[in-house]
Amino acid sequence: MADDPFFYVILVSCLVVAGVLVWGVSQFSRGGDAKKSNKIMQLRILAQFVAVVLIVGFAILRSRGG
Repeated sequence: MADDPFFYVILVSCLVVAGVLVWGVSQFSRGGDAKKSNKIMQLRILAQFVAVVLIVGFAILRSRGG
């Protein structure tokens, strides 16, 4: 699995989701602008969607022997 370059794309996408989550939570904890915090969390949802699509695509490709 680790020899597949697609695996590393998925790994990076998951790290992006984690990074955006930490960024958003830190904004909430600092009591910053609520609109900015909300936009960051919306960005996290978008990044999470992309990561899930990549993971499902990877699973489908691997199950078909690709």
